[in-house]
Amino acid sequence: MDLSSAHHYRIDWIASFVAVARHGSFSAAARTLYRSQPRVSSHVAALERLVGRRLVDRSVQPAILTPEGRGLLPHAEEIIRRLDLLAETAAGTVCGTVRLGCYPSVAAYLYPRAVRALRDTHPQVRLVLHEGPSLEIGDQLADGGVDLAVRPLHPLVNSDQVTSEVLWREPLVAVFRADHPLAREPEVTLAQAARLPVISIGESDDGHGRQYETNLAFANHGLHPVISERTNQPQTLISLVRHGLGVGITNALAMTTANTDGVCLVPVAGAGFERVVAAWWRLGEGVSPAVEAVRDCLRRLAPPAWPWPATTTARPDAATDRPDAATDRPDAAPPSLPAAV
Repeated sequence: MDLSSAHHYRIDWIASFVAVARHGSFSAAARTLYRSQPRVSSHVAALERLVGRRLVDRSVQPAILTPEGRGLLPHAEEIIRRLDLLAETAAGTVCGTVRLGCYPSVAAYLYPRAVRALRDTHPQVRLVLHEGPSLEIGDQLADGGVDLAVRPLHPLVNSDQVTSEVLWREPLVAVFRADHPLAREPEVTLAQAARLPVISIGESDDGHGRQYETNLAFANHGLHPVISERTNQPQTLISLVRHGLGVGITNALAMTTANTDGVCLVPVAGAGFERVVAAWWRLGEGVSPAVEAVRDCLRRLAPPAWPWPATTTARPDAATDRPDAATDRPDAAPPSLPAAV
């Protein structure tokens, strides 16, 4: 390995460049690094002089990387990641910042529990939440924007450089307005729901709608309902139902983290499909102790539970899905679906 030029690259220059790229402005990067904005700006300028290229376009807000900056960023991020790993190994303690990507309902349910658990087991590990739609979170993981992601197996992640470990499974639930004739039923079938306008999850123009669990379940039954609306936000789905625009079909966890006043939740019987939620990470690189600590924390957290019997909500068989999964879990009570009103 040629080290003749390595001493020209100062770590604080690289750290400032990465912070500007991540946060989109010099002021935000300065706050993150606890430095003055002029100092961060001078660091990036020094790095630009060294490489002989402009890396950040300062003429727009938020600041964006030039093509040369985008090409350099993955290498700069890898340097910072390796230095974090070096510091953890040298100190003999697990510390560092882990960027965790979650979609909305998982962020509401899982993220607070993970932060609380890590404070007890690894107080020097800091979680940073990146919240967004499942497709976006998958792309961020593949591109290095997050270190770990918690998202469903469907829609598929558009990368062969990531892998996953199942955390829990959850059933589909129908969401009816409180005065709907089916709202008081103990369960409904997809065939019953398909006769009504259906409000489903997923963006209407994302091109991936057929990959979501609701669409796969209908397709497996040979049903072709009219999808009147799609949304990635549980509260929006409830509002659409509350206004009489259709029946919502979604995953159960989404409804445990939303205000369900004015609607009733009815389990879908015999759907033949469920949401499988997993922890995801990138292949082909060493996993830092901090990332591994978060992964272990996610394994130990209690999965969601529902107020009706459903074998599909249980954790997968450890012998087939996760041979290294721990059996002890926190005593915190899992959420339950609100009672029908």
